Amino acid sequence: MISGQALADAQCLWDFQQLHHVPQPCSVGIALGSHDLGVADVASDLYHRGLVPLLVFTGATSLTTRERMPRGEAEHYRERALERGVPPDAVLVEPNARNTGENIRFSRDLLAELGIAVSSVLLISKPYEERRAYATARKLWPEVEIISASTSMTLAEYVASIKDPRLVLDMLVGAQQRLLLYPRQGFMVSMEVPSTVSAAYSRLLAAGFTARIIPEP
Repeated sequence: MISGQALADAQCLWDFQQLHHVPQPCSVGIALGSHDLGVADVASDLYHRGLVPLLVFTGATSLTTRERMPRGEAEHYRERALERGVPPDAVLVEPNARNTGENIRFSRDLLAELGIAVSSVLLISKPYEERRAYATARKLWPEVEIISASTSMTLAEYVASIKDPRLVLDMLVGAQQRLLLYPRQGFMVSMEVPSTVSAAYSRLLAAGFTARIIPEP
């Protein structure tokens, strides 16, 4: 059982992680690989709305996805997009990235190798990783405009769709830790964290939601 306090703290992190950008037409959409095929659904919808002419699906596999997505996150995303009517020539696959920094760098390099000019990116992620993805992209690709996008869901709806509440809370805590740790390591730009968010994060750590925590140097 997950306590009411833990759920309230998770809601605090969930709200903070989302940037509420309004989707705008961009040069390309880049969908970050994960366990959540909903990211590919959002990317497909943005394509069909005419907001991007091209989608890049990026991601290899991880401990979280190797059983769910044995062919690789990007490839499973591609298959989902084709099922949803995105034409094959509007999709690029970057199959090697194993973290958010590599998602950005490898996608950027792939587009450059193909001679595709990019001035703006619709960066598509899970709802609770919008802020982390944005901060990473601003660090690694500062010359382009970054607009974040994700599925429009409440935390409760998202937990129901994933069917694993503890996984979602662990992921929220892991995303928050990286927002604190990675700017010091030069992996992303620093973003101010309200004291209420810091307190919620600390309580979730103390409650044992640490499966996605990485060792700090």
